[in-house]
Amino acid sequence: MTLESEPVHQSSTTTCPLDCPDACKLVVTVQDNRVVKIDGAKDDPYTDGYICGKVRKYANHVYSDLRLRTPLRRNGPKGHGQFTPISWDEAFSEIVDRIKQDRSRFGAESILPLCYGGSNGKLTQDALDARFFYRLGASRLARTVCAAPSGAAYDALYGKMPGVSCLDYDDSNLIVIWGNNPHASGIHQVPHIQNAQRRGAKLVVVDPKETQLASTADLHLPIFPGSDLVVALAMIRWLNQAGFVDGEFIQQHTNGFEQLLGRADEWTVSRAASVARVPESSLEEFFQWYGESDPAVIRCGWGPERNRNGGSATAAILAIPAVANKFKRSGGFTMSNSAAWRLNQHSVINATPPPTRRINMNLIGETLLHADNPPISTLFVYNCNPVATLPEQNKVLSGLQREDLFTVVFDQVLTDTAVYADIVLPATTFLEHHDLRSGYGNTRLGTISPAIDPIGQSKSNNEVFAELLDRLELSQPGDVTRDNELLEALLGPQAHQQIQQSAELMPDIGCRPIQMEDVFPATPSGKIELFPESLQRESRAGLYRYIDDQPNGTQYPLALISPATRQLVNSSLGYLIEKQAVVTMHASDAAKRNICDGQSVRIFNASGEVIVDAHVTESIAPGVVSLPKGIWMRHSKNHRTSNALSPDTLSDIGAGACFNDARVEISLTSENQNQ
Repeated sequence: MTLESEPVHQSSTTTCPLDCPDACKLVVTVQDNRVVKIDGAKDDPYTDGYICGKVRKYANHVYSDLRLRTPLRRNGPKGHGQFTPISWDEAFSEIVDRIKQDRSRFGAESILPLCYGGSNGKLTQDALDARFFYRLGASRLARTVCAAPSGAAYDALYGKMPGVSCLDYDDSNLIVIWGNNPHASGIHQVPHIQNAQRRGAKLVVVDPKETQLASTADLHLPIFPGSDLVVALAMIRWLNQAGFVDGEFIQQHTNGFEQLLGRADEWTVSRAASVARVPESSLEEFFQWYGESDPAVIRCGWGPERNRNGGSATAAILAIPAVANKFKRSGGFTMSNSAAWRLNQHSVINATPPPTRRINMNLIGETLLHADNPPISTLFVYNCNPVATLPEQNKVLSGLQREDLFTVVFDQVLTDTAVYADIVLPATTFLEHHDLRSGYGNTRLGTISPAIDPIGQSKSNNEVFAELLDRLELSQPGDVTRDNELLEALLGPQAHQQIQQSAELMPDIGCRPIQMEDVFPATPSGKIELFPESLQRESRAGLYRYIDDQPNGTQYPLALISPATRQLVNSSLGYLIEKQAVVTMHASDAAKRNICDGQSVRIFNASGEVIVDAHVTESIAPGVVSLPKGIWMRHSKNHRTSNALSPDTLSDIGAGACFNDARVEISLTSENQNQ
């Protein structure tokens, strides 16, 4: 009798690069070159042995029948998803020939890279890709769809001083979660918040929608989208008048306090409550708790930046802990800890940005349709899915349908954008290539190593852009192109040797820095700049000046928000969701329109329409409706998403996207009206 041998399982550690603060340390188990399990490492205090369901089930994406396995050439109308498999050599040749043609006819500025890279590390975004487009002399992209307003504010006020680790939330006496939903992104905050609650800490959640965390909060403030600025300014005014300002701290560690107070002075609690559409007593209770609680921490998310007041709103929120001097262990604020590592990405790029035009990615639809001198003739899309993630979706789609536009999409699956491509290139996942990732919550810097061979003929970013550099004769003697060499160029010899041995590094500040004790403002003055002149100059209204809502309240009276969900990482993994999306609306708004739960409705404004079923509830603020962020076109009845309703207007600071400034109306569709 022959005994069958037991299957051999091999486990290795890696780092999750998906767009989330946590940058979890993962344990990947492989059998016969196939991933059979992904779990959290138990030896990392931040990951603590557990991970989100998205990553736990990530093998479903790796082995999906919809994974791209070979390069493709379009053989039908744009948008119909009709392609013929081709070789890599054919794909490279066609791309290079078209780039040469466009460069000769229009100049290299007719070529535009379109990327974001939120789920990429230091070796797969702004590495050989940037080297290629810089040396080519292509148009440059302003990657401002997310974090641009908040990043500008954070840098100007604090020089991106690292914030409070969620590991220290356990000992906070007041936790404020402002425009952030950790159950959807950053789940490792949740148990520490719950630990603090069990110890008696108060929890305040500021969010138009009742999130899972908000349902357990001591106070939920469902403020109207775009009103974060006035609530923060009213809080600063109240703290000053109630005697909670630390004058000695202000004098020693800040600049611009009086100018900040001057802008906050007009925002009484009553006026702010009116704009925010919440009870005045609720704001006063919140302000009182914050003033009296010690330690108190504010977790500022990216929700407050997604409107016309986004930069000033984030700046005002981040100013609050300085006004009341809440800096100590378990107190202060959390925004992003990405600055715990200030790596020299230029050493990897090894090229100088060209003096070419800079195109805001929020205006891609407008740019593709109307830019000239020169027009965009070649579009190279990678590390993003613009049809699912950028505003004015109908403009974007119209631009992609141009017959004279040559579009390359380099992705892991056939996305909503890829169906409009002329050439599609198959990309590796993070389980199939090398990378380096630091979190913007977790301060750990971890390597990413292949756990399996590439699926099909898929290639990594560096493989593709190294080949394009060679074929267009843009490579230079001494160029570093291998992953390990790029890693050494980025880290330096000593850190490179350390990370080769341990697969991870911790910054000098450790994983739990105390603000104003272990870490300090990296501003030119070394102080907290409460009224940065750079932001005052940039803001079209002036720093901390509230820009009122657009005067379309009668025609489109509902504010549309598009928050993140547990199932998606931006739009990544969206194709795995089978259920249709629904629009969440308050019962009072539904009653005014004779809409019942489950009925088919049309959400519309001047930019477009989305047809889905209604979910009628009390768990969202009146006057606000919600569609999930990142859904794909298949998830609505008319193949459009919330971005078809989002304006391509820009925020006051940072030129960011204003998704939450979408104003809409909702009505029953004809199928309901005819019943």
